[in-house]
Amino acid sequence: MTSETTYAELSFKNESKSSSTKSWPPAAPKEKTSPHKSNPSFPKLLFASLLVLLLLLAISFFIAFISNFFFQKYSQLLEKKTTKELTHTELDCMKENLTMEEKDWSCCPKAWKSFSSNCYFISTITRNWTESERNCSEMKAHLLVINTKDEQDFIFQNLDTYSAYYIGLSDPKGKRDWKWVDQTPYNESVTFWHSGEPSNLDEGCVKLHFRYLSRKWGWNDVPCNGHHKSICKVMKIYL
Repeated sequence: MTSETTYAELSFKNESKSSSTKSWPPAAPKEKTSPHKSNPSFPKLLFASLLVLLLLLAISFFIAFISNFFFQKYSQLLEKKTTKELTHTELDCMKENLTMEEKDWSCCPKAWKSFSSNCYFISTITRNWTESERNCSEMKAHLLVINTKDEQDFIFQNLDTYSAYYIGLSDPKGKRDWKWVDQTPYNESVTFWHSGEPSNLDEGCVKLHFRYLSRKWGWNDVPCNGHHKSICKVMKIYL
């Protein structure tokens, strides 16, 4: 009897569990939560953000490149403007008594040196001889032609002893047939060669330079393709 009761209890308990379980309506299945399923637009937002960031970086690099390019161009243009030789845009004039009855104004381009009836420009830019003469021509002048000792001495007083300067004397054919650029006849008695110069038939142009051993200025024949400073000369303008 006891065993039957026990079985009945057991059987009852099992039935009650199963009946109780079945008597209640089944609970709705819970949704599994995951970041992707709960917010399906997240990858799209992340991709869009990265795309915008890359686009901004590309634009920044492009702007920096363009800015650097135009800065270099501007710097080169500014350098050209600052190194370009002066032309006759401004004049410095002074009154001179040409005769007892009349007074006149004699003028030199601004920043040029005045001596006697001429004006002189001392270039600070180094060029070869041909380029130096072309530069003087563009300023309606020519490379320096020296006609007197007084003129030579005046020029020397305005030069830098550590530099050399082309003048308008050359021997283009290498035959010691020296010629001035303004067609002034070459006068052997009015020359200022250093001792031992001219010294080389292959050196067809002339520069002024200072020799420290002899402590004086003079002329040297040099190759025409060397780069030196130069001196331009033009007649004064009279008003």
